[in-house]
Amino acid sequence: MEPINRYLDAAVLKPELTREEAIAAIKESIGWKTRTVCVRPCDIALAKSLCAGTETGVSCVLSFPHGTEPTPVKAFAAETYADLGADEIDMVANFGLIRSGAWAEVEADVAAVAAVCKRRGVLLKVIFETCYLTEAQIERAVEACVSAGADFVKTSTGFASGGATVEAVQTMIRAAKGRVKVKPSGGIRDRETAIKYVEMGAERLGTNYAASEAICAPKPGAANPASTGGKSPAGQY
Repeated sequence: MEPINRYLDAAVLKPELTREEAIAAIKESIGWKTRTVCVRPCDIALAKSLCAGTETGVSCVLSFPHGTEPTPVKAFAAETYADLGADEIDMVANFGLIRSGAWAEVEADVAAVAAVCKRRGVLLKVIFETCYLTEAQIERAVEACVSAGADFVKTSTGFASGGATVEAVQTMIRAAKGRVKVKPSGGIRDRETAIKYVEMGAERLGTNYAASEAICAPKPGAANPASTGGKSPAGQY
């Protein structure tokens, strides 16, 4: 397993952030060598320039946080974000359609964006907003994303009434059966919680950039992981 910082997509997504605050947050994430910095679409080009030559890639959100844009708009946005330099896209599924059981529409919505991403070499994660879904709906949504060609399924935006839970992540991992990767997101604010999800089988974690120190910092007296390739001297995490 990789050092814990390499699982993190550090979110810089609050709509009220100034340009200066966004720059500072992106630079902080680069300092912790997070896997990506997950930014607002308006900040993709900025993040790409700041992350150039570093170990941190650029991910962005699409149809955030409600997932309700029409499918052609989502596909066009994916193309635009790829043009701007996004390495990865975190797309919000239409969870109202998931709750409606409109599975053909859910799958088509994801498939349209997945087709753009595959053609452009961009990794696609699909957000379910699991706090609004039943276990059966989560399981069926995973199947839709597998069929549609997504790379990851993700629990939450972090802007709803709840974030990742052990139960939701277990359901996603069980339904995925190794066919799609799983990303818990929302409410992961400490090292213990982050490691718990990784040990369950999560292959990426959605965290707020402000939580990076609490998650990544080694024990007192050890070197900063940002200066040791991200690896804590205390172990693999």
